[in-house]
Order: sequence, then C-alpha cells, then structure tokens
Amino acid sequence: MRLVSTVTEMTSTQSLVKRPLGLVPTMGALHEGHLSLVSKAKDDNATVAVSIFINPSQFGPQEDLQAYPKDIDRDLSLLEKLDTDLVFIPQATDIFPVGFDTWVIVDQVAQRLEGNSRPEHFRGVATMVAKLFNIIRPDNAYFGQKDAQQVQVIRRMNADLNLGVNLVALPTVREPDGLAMSSRNAYLNPQERQDALILFRSLSLAQQMYREGERRTDVIRKAMKELILSNSAVQLDYVSIAEPATMNELRLIQGETLVSIAVRIGRTRLIDNTILMVQDE
Repeated sequence: MRLVSTVTEMTSTQSLVKRPLGLVPTMGALHEGHLSLVSKAKDDNATVAVSIFINPSQFGPQEDLQAYPKDIDRDLSLLEKLDTDLVFIPQATDIFPVGFDTWVIVDQVAQRLEGNSRPEHFRGVATMVAKLFNIIRPDNAYFGQKDAQQVQVIRRMNADLNLGVNLVALPTVREPDGLAMSSRNAYLNPQERQDALILFRSLSLAQQMYREGERRTDVIRKAMKELILSNSAVQLDYVSIAEPATMNELRLIQGETLVSIAVRIGRTRLIDNTILMVQDE
C-alpha cells in the first residue's frame, strides 16, 4: 500500500498505475460502509485509490469541522487489510492553497434539502470531488447511497463538465438494528444512539405504507413526521419525498422515489434515506 501526501506526487503517480483505476473518496473515520466501497472497487479495478481528507470547504461556520472524528492509524490499518493500492492523504494547504478562488457550483439539485439547511455545503463537496477527479483521474468512483443527494450532485457535475468518470453508488450499510453507518455516529451517547433508531423506523414506515398501496406523499410525509416528533429528544430538519435525479418534491408516487430525512439528536445531525422502487408495484 503506497501513501501519497502531495498533489504533485499523486498526479505523477496516477499516470503509472494499472487501469482501470477506482477511487473511493472519504473523510476518514472509516466504517463498514466505506470498506464496502473499497471492496467493490477492488472487484472492479486493477488499481484502487482511497482519499482521506476532511474537506473544510463543506463545513459551515457552526458545524463540526474541528470535532470531526479522526483516527488515521486505524484507517490505514483497515485499508491495508483490504490490499488498497494507493492512499491519498493531502494537507489542506495543498488542496486549497493561499489565493484559491475557484468553485464548482451545481445549481438546482444542490439547492434543496441539505443545500437549504447547509448553505455552500455542496459547493465544497462538488469542488473537492472535481479536484480529486482531476488529480487522480479515476476511471470509476464509488459513493454510498446514504448521502443520496450528494450522489446526485456529483452525477450532475460529472455529466455537465464532461469529466468522464463512471460513478457507482452502493446501498447504505446498516447496523443490525437498522441505523445507517456514519462517522458521526461516534458522537452519540448510549441514549442518543437509541433515539437515532427513529430514522430507520420512519423510513420503514414509509416503505410499509407504500407496500400497502399509499401513493399520496402528503399522507406518508405526515405519518413520518408524527413518528419522528413522538420522540422529544429528536429535532426534525426535514422529511422529503422526491424524484431522485432532481430532488423535486412529489405530490404522488408514480415511479422510483427517494424518501430522505434529516434530524438533530443532541449535538449530532444525522441523515438517512430509502428508495421506493417501482418494481414493488
């Protein structure tokens, strides 16, 4: 496993590796969700690169940049066990040097939900991913469906800018009790960890209502909100039932539909989602 710490070294390295090259972008604090992406990338590619970079540009002024979990030694140990070929761990000053003033802005799909709750979040995400694509030049890049809106923002950017990377989104990896794996789960105390199960329960309720024939989004959304707000420890940000590619809210479910939620429990903000599949008809 080769560690690469500068942009210059990474750009010189990517031209020498065997193709296809798969990239798994991460912010570290790796869990089974990340490792599932690496495993899939290993299956698909001759070479796999993993980036570890806590991207300051996607955090708002009141968010948890300084507290974001870090354990680089553990991350590297996990990646070595998977026979990862390259690990790119740049410094912030190398990615965003003094005078940096160019940003990638994805318009409509980035303005809703997370974009509304976290202004400029997706500007930071899109810019960072575009830089990784240019620095590493992967053939394939792997993302988790838990960050469903992020996946759509990156798809839009990749298509609009003709970056030519094949994007692979893999299903959310969950704990046995249904909680979506997230680096931010480390913030939860035992009681908050139990309270967080309300996300999966509310998404399961949406799936159940859909299977039983309900297609009116206002009815499903209302039931989900009532369930979430039944726990006074949970602060609701949003419940969305939208068309996946655009994040446009729907009045009636007629095809594949993304149901997503965001809540705050204590000091921790959590997101989750599920897809209502048209083949369930």
